[in-house]
Amino acid sequence: MKYNLKMGIDGVIEPIYFLITSIGFVILSLIQYKKTGKTLETIYLFILAIFFIVCFIILNFY
Repeated sequence: MKYNLKMGIDGVIEPIYFLITSIGFVILSLIQYKKTGKTLETIYLFILAIFFIVCFIILNFY
C-alpha cells in the first residue's frame, strides 16, 4: 500500500493549534474544578491554558 500524505514537516506550527489546545485546557480545568475543587492539578491546567492563549496571541499578532 502506498500512502500519499499532503502534510509537510517544515517546522511551522499554525497558531490555531495553540488556540484549540488552550480551549481544551480550559474545559479540562473547569471539569477538574467541578469534580475536586481547587487542587494543584486544576491550577496547573489553568496555567497551561493561559500559557497557550498567550502563545496564540503572540504568534498571531506579532
